[in-house]
Amino acid sequence: MGREVELKLECEGPDLAALAAHRLLGGRKGRAKHLLSTYYDTPSHALKAAGLTLRVRKEGARFVQTVKAGEGTPGLFDRDEWESTVAGETPVTEALADTPAAELLAGSEEGLVPVFRTVVARRQSRVTRNETVILAIVDEGRIETEAGDAVLGELELELVSGDPGELFGLAREIGESVPLRLGALSKSARGFRLVEGVGRAPSKAPPLALPEGASAAQAFQAIAGACLRHLRLNEAVFLLSRDPEALHQMRVALRRLRSAFSLFDPILAHDPAARALAEEIKRIAEPFGRARNLDVFLEETLPASAERRPDEPGLADLGARLGADRDAAHAAVLAVLASPEWRGLLLDLVAWTQTGPWLGEGGPPERDGPARDFAGLVLDRFRKRVKKRGRDLAGLDPEARHRVRIAAKKLRYGADFFASLFPEKTARKRHKAFAAALSDLQDHLGALNDLATAHTVLADVADGGPGSGRAAFAAGLTAADGEAGSAGLIEAAADAYDDLMDAKPFWR
Repeated sequence: MGREVELKLECEGPDLAALAAHRLLGGRKGRAKHLLSTYYDTPSHALKAAGLTLRVRKEGARFVQTVKAGEGTPGLFDRDEWESTVAGETPVTEALADTPAAELLAGSEEGLVPVFRTVVARRQSRVTRNETVILAIVDEGRIETEAGDAVLGELELELVSGDPGELFGLAREIGESVPLRLGALSKSARGFRLVEGVGRAPSKAPPLALPEGASAAQAFQAIAGACLRHLRLNEAVFLLSRDPEALHQMRVALRRLRSAFSLFDPILAHDPAARALAEEIKRIAEPFGRARNLDVFLEETLPASAERRPDEPGLADLGARLGADRDAAHAAVLAVLASPEWRGLLLDLVAWTQTGPWLGEGGPPERDGPARDFAGLVLDRFRKRVKKRGRDLAGLDPEARHRVRIAAKKLRYGADFFASLFPEKTARKRHKAFAAALSDLQDHLGALNDLATAHTVLADVADGGPGSGRAAFAAGLTAADGEAGSAGLIEAAADAYDDLMDAKPFWR
């Protein structure tokens, strides 16, 4: 068994030639190697479900069978691997004997079948930085599946020996002249997403399973990595299609990440970079908020008004006016995603999460203590915050209700992040009830926030241009419709708050 530690970055086709010839990678030397890799699994994808990958790679006349375990953090992949030379492109069962795949396959009635393959032209070189040796690999090719193909353009910086932090230093320098995006998925994960038909669709954050016996620091690393993976998957979809749901999921990923910084503040606060990174996330993603607000209004609020008033002509004018605004807002988001600042921030987040000063000597003792103990203290603190801020919720002004919503959101993310640390039957049952009550409160407070956001959107509708008068009149009607339902939402939110306070904390 060996161990593979590599930083994976993505590069689009037009920039791959510049990347392959980059001076920091030794320039374009020698011919590219052509690799054909076939990935195998059972028909039910049992290996994938167990976090394993099996492939047979053909390089010239040589065939190498490889099993890999785990995925690691987006960008930084840290995996166990087992390699064997085999006679042909069909997997050899005997060569799996010392791998985790052997036991899994021995207990299965299914055989192995080819699932997809990759065809790659590879150039590689060795780079030495401050006594750290790095294997730099530039891959250009495609993933081939029966469900469709996808192009591949990657830079892999694999640690041969030395300091993993040097991988990020090299990536930053290359990124100054060649656009590089943080890699979120391995080739195998991308292939399976294509096979399963989800490769080009927005995705929600999946349940998180924290490592058994994890420390608080390890839990934060896993949570931050999951947030970044969620972000990058939806970023790729939005860049391709401008899908409003992909934009929404990007914002959710960023909110979850910022909430993780708040939840883990006791172990991060001694490192000034933590606050700086959290503030930079908020600053650079500001255009996302306006674009999402316009999406919600045009996809939800305006259609509801049109259904109530099908004969109101101003609603079409209002939709046309705000549709143009949304196009401009989406363009602003795309400009952020194309910027070196955005790409650099994601790389900096991974580098700091994995190798930052917060992990060094002199950190708070709870950093290295059990994540379960830390989670209980954090969830208690944020529950008390919701309890205090939400008292007499029906009588609060909009700003105070907004503070309750933010506190509830952080508590909900915390409950999601830490759920796997409390696997006992009673804890799981309590978590289900607690999460349902918390979700109900969030839904009602979120609907109230959407009303306030709609007012902000509509305030921008001013006279000027054909139909502007009708649009302004329709905006007033739409705002009035929202206000008419606010009393019921406030009452429902107050009831949801009471239900949450009655729910037993699952972490005790």
